[in-house]
Amino acid sequence: MDSASQDINLNSPNKGVLSDFMTDVPVGPGVASRAQAVEGLTEVEEEELRAELAKVEEEIITLRQVLAAKERHCGELKRRLGLSTLGELKQNLSRSWHDVQVSTAYVKTSEKLGEWNEKVTQSDLYKKTQETLSQAGQKTSAALSTMGSAISRKLGDMSSYSIRHSISMPAMRNSATFKSFEDRVGTIKD
Repeated sequence: MDSASQDINLNSPNKGVLSDFMTDVPVGPGVASRAQAVEGLTEVEEEELRAELAKVEEEIITLRQVLAAKERHCGELKRRLGLSTLGELKQNLSRSWHDVQVSTAYVKTSEKLGEWNEKVTQSDLYKKTQETLSQAGQKTSAALSTMGSAISRKLGDMSSYSIRHSISMPAMRNSATFKSFEDRVGTIKD
């Protein structure tokens, strides 16, 4: 028998799929009668309350069993439709993130951070720091560009020599091109 299409006997609360999960719910009518009587209740009222309690407990068990069967059936339908747990998780996270973004706390925090950002970016210290970093970036960019051009030019000069002239490393290290390159690298390094 397929577990998704398994029928549950609603008249049998003691026989269920969730019996392992229901250790906290008393099942028998004798369990309810073990509790101490509350003062001020007549014996008849107490019996009526105990009977109602037993009935409600049985209904809870039945509802849990029905819910478990519905969840199994839902899972089977999702499996047959090709809906994955990962897809559902992504959808739930997306929905939750949207709920966070429209929450009052998030909106107020965003507004406050926007105000702080405005104050910081308008301060003199920020403007001076930004200007200094901008100038440093421009100078660094210009230096790297000059160095790149010099390297390209020197490599171009070296390629015009024949391989026979540059075959020995010591001869290459003593060349004007290599010394010039060494000086530029040393300057940048310093």
